[in-house]
Amino acid sequence: MTAYRARLTEIDIRRLIKATDEDERAAAAHKLCRSMDRADLDEDDRAAAQKILRMLAQDAAELVRRAMAVTLKASDLIPRDIARKLAADVDSVALPLINFSPAFTDEDLIEIVRAGSAVRQVAVASRPGVSRDVATAVAEVGCEQAVRTLAANDNADVAEAALGRCIDRFGASPEIVAAIAYRQVLPLSVTERLIELASETVREHLVTRHALAPETAIRLAAFARERATVDLVDQASSQAELPQFVANLNARRALTASLLLRALARGQMALFEHGLAELAGTPHARAWLMIHDAGPLGLKAIYDRAGLPPRLFQAYRAGVDTWRTLQAEGADTSGDDFRQRMLERFLTQRPNAPREDLAYLMERLDHDPLSGRVRISAAA
Repeated sequence: MTAYRARLTEIDIRRLIKATDEDERAAAAHKLCRSMDRADLDEDDRAAAQKILRMLAQDAAELVRRAMAVTLKASDLIPRDIARKLAADVDSVALPLINFSPAFTDEDLIEIVRAGSAVRQVAVASRPGVSRDVATAVAEVGCEQAVRTLAANDNADVAEAALGRCIDRFGASPEIVAAIAYRQVLPLSVTERLIELASETVREHLVTRHALAPETAIRLAAFARERATVDLVDQASSQAELPQFVANLNARRALTASLLLRALARGQMALFEHGLAELAGTPHARAWLMIHDAGPLGLKAIYDRAGLPPRLFQAYRAGVDTWRTLQAEGADTSGDDFRQRMLERFLTQRPNAPREDLAYLMERLDHDPLSGRVRISAAA
């Protein structure tokens, strides 16, 4: 290390001090900084290196200061006092460090955000890691671009309240709404607020990727009618607590004969079973036995007990029989391909179902990426 310091002092520093040309001094600064950053420095070496950095930070040439900032932007070699000094420099010097340097404390970064420079707020928001306190400051006072950058940064720890504040301030911005919607993790309250603001494409992502409360799904389904972006059958398939989901549907008077027929026709047997159990006021295990293992009269008995319309029973009967046939043929009843085959097979039986339900099922057949093998007129 002594030899290293001697080489550093006698060659590179002499060149840095004596050079009158800014480009030459900047090149020397770059070489010095890169060499110091790569070296295995002991405590004395590190102190010597930081003295050199303090000298570079005082250089009158912006190009020299920038060479140091860019070369050591992510290095732990720059002490906090130098980082703070350079953060107050011109943008070309300050931004690389604000964006990457580990020297800054949360208090330093919050101070930078609150100072109000838009480009510096963006630099803070796009750091490789943004703490919760810093993210809250950006959400509270950051410019639109900084908030958008923060929302798109999945390495930023953004609290639920801070996400709500982003929506309060910039809910009219499609770019910010989309950036928040595409975060890897979203609190339920934030998801539900975004549903009201998002485009159809972003809304589809939200209901597919993130959980929705049953009340929200029901409200959206009612709002969009038969072509709802949020399909309650699809929502049910992604629920970890299906019994609770079904109970909430029933409490909201959304657990209808139409919904259960649609679920059955699309191979969502679990939703059908839990729905009948809920309406009949019987445990799921008993409902399962009556649907699957109680002879020809079991389904009729629980169907009647659930209070479903007698005129639709044959359509339900056709659905259950179709499901059993496919299962007996060895189909994997949990896959998308099964649901497609179930829907096609059910429709080819020309079930005596209401026209609006047939129209819904035909639309689902058209939208399924696996479809293309069967097309049946809704009027058939």
